[in-house]
Amino acid sequence: MGAWPLLVSPAFAAADAFERIGPEAAGYSSEKLAALAAFLQQAGSESLLLLHDGKVFFEWGDIRQKRLVHSMRKALLSSLVGQAEARGQIRLEATLAQLGIDDDTPLTEREKQARVVDVLASRSGVYLPAAAESAGMAAARPPRHSAAPGERYYYNNWDFNLAGHLFEQASGRTIYNAFLTDIARPLGMLDYGGVLGEQADGFYQREPERSRYPAYHFRLSAHDLALYGQLWLQRGQWRGKPLVPASWVDRSTQPISLVEPRWGLAYGLLWDVLVPEPGDERPSFFHTGVGVHMLGVYPKHGLVMVHRVDTEREGYRFNDGDLVQLIRQVHGARLR
Repeated sequence: MGAWPLLVSPAFAAADAFERIGPEAAGYSSEKLAALAAFLQQAGSESLLLLHDGKVFFEWGDIRQKRLVHSMRKALLSSLVGQAEARGQIRLEATLAQLGIDDDTPLTEREKQARVVDVLASRSGVYLPAAAESAGMAAARPPRHSAAPGERYYYNNWDFNLAGHLFEQASGRTIYNAFLTDIARPLGMLDYGGVLGEQADGFYQREPERSRYPAYHFRLSAHDLALYGQLWLQRGQWRGKPLVPASWVDRSTQPISLVEPRWGLAYGLLWDVLVPEPGDERPSFFHTGVGVHMLGVYPKHGLVMVHRVDTEREGYRFNDGDLVQLIRQVHGARLR
């Protein structure tokens, strides 16, 4: 399937959740998007979906294929945490000590003073091995006790895995069932069914030799990720009702830690955030996975962008430099 409106099957389009419009109606150049489609083909992408105000103006590839989301799992968890906080199940100021949190490598009393909000911001100051921690993350891990809780940002799988555990402990539910009931079904996701297993919709990656807290992996299609992005573009509102508290959407997508000042890249609560430019009402925010998957939400432009690659297939070609080029081409296709 190619770039809309060039090669979209009407029967296929009618089967999913989105209305289609032409690129110019969304404020984008058909010619430049055709060039983008050629780039995606050459670079080895699997799919790209672009929405303007909830309507598809560009799609390329198979948007219904479920793929591992990798690090985008944090952005999926964010909705569940926001809902749990609104229900009074999670207190952001609670400390790990108050919640009885420890690990097989025992935490010190200072480490146990990290708050839930520090964990969500990846600022716990707990620097221990974690499930699904890459070699690069392990090599970059700061020395233990080198920062107090809340003092320093480090992209820390120990924090992210613990965040999943904190949700399950507080709610008494699994992440996967909660996501199915409270997010996927209300949004009308077509491909996520909450089925667990290493080749299904989700699975826990347990590495007890590193930590007692597993990583929680998801598989979602580009179609279903786009619905999720649209929910966040709409500040948690869906069909006129609050699905995720708007206050949580606003709080979690504010820049807390400045990560790359040159590019205005920051981290909020389980989301990457772009430092807003003067006049922006809301920041843009996103999350990537292994540098090639991306869910991006750009409120100023009413834009949701979802890019997928079959990263479970050996020898995939698309790389992080290609993703940067893709993002530039998307924004460069906007009509001035």
